[in-house]
Amino acid sequence: MKKRFTNILTIVAIAVSVVACKKAKEANTSEAEPAAVAESTSQKYVTDVNASTIEWKGFKPTATHNGTIKIDTGVFQVMDNKLQSGTFLIDMASIEVLDLEGEYKTNLENHLKGTVEGKEGDFFNINQFPSAAFEISSVESLEAGKTMLSGNLTIKGIENNISFPVTVSNEGDKLTISSESFTIDRTKWGVNYGSKSIFDNLGDKFINDEMELKINIVAFKKA
Repeated sequence: MKKRFTNILTIVAIAVSVVACKKAKEANTSEAEPAAVAESTSQKYVTDVNASTIEWKGFKPTATHNGTIKIDTGVFQVMDNKLQSGTFLIDMASIEVLDLEGEYKTNLENHLKGTVEGKEGDFFNINQFPSAAFEISSVESLEAGKTMLSGNLTIKGIENNISFPVTVSNEGDKLTISSESFTIDRTKWGVNYGSKSIFDNLGDKFINDEMELKINIVAFKKA
């Protein structure tokens, strides 16, 4: 009986480990593409910046950090209840760390923002690049109510096209765009600090190239 109970615990532990190790899919990344163009009769929606956010996670062997980034401005065009085009700016100075407190939280936020003297170029260097941007290039309907959203993501002045699944809801005057969690390879945008694919001899001091993102946008019809 004891041996059977031990075996059950082992199976449960393995199952939990498998679930815990499940990773978000990497967004398809390619060269920048022309922006989508909406019909002249499409309806304009403006982002509610107080209700919109980007969730992020960063990984290294010894820890996982997570937080949010605020949307600055955004405009979307909708025709016959379908998303056609759009763009939004990301306020890089709003980077916030949620899993730390006090001095540790402040230190990591400042390092990510690039406001630490001598370390401005380590991550996002907000003094030189205060905003990131996303501009829709295509919208493709998928099964089960999902939509494949593709767009040009610009970070630190570097532009690449990424594609990831989202759920788009258009109810009355309210438009919501919610992505599944997905990852991007930060080094493709010149965010190289602690990358073992860029630097040698880092040992276990590296930071994963994959950065996880989850986008939640709320916009309202402009009269």
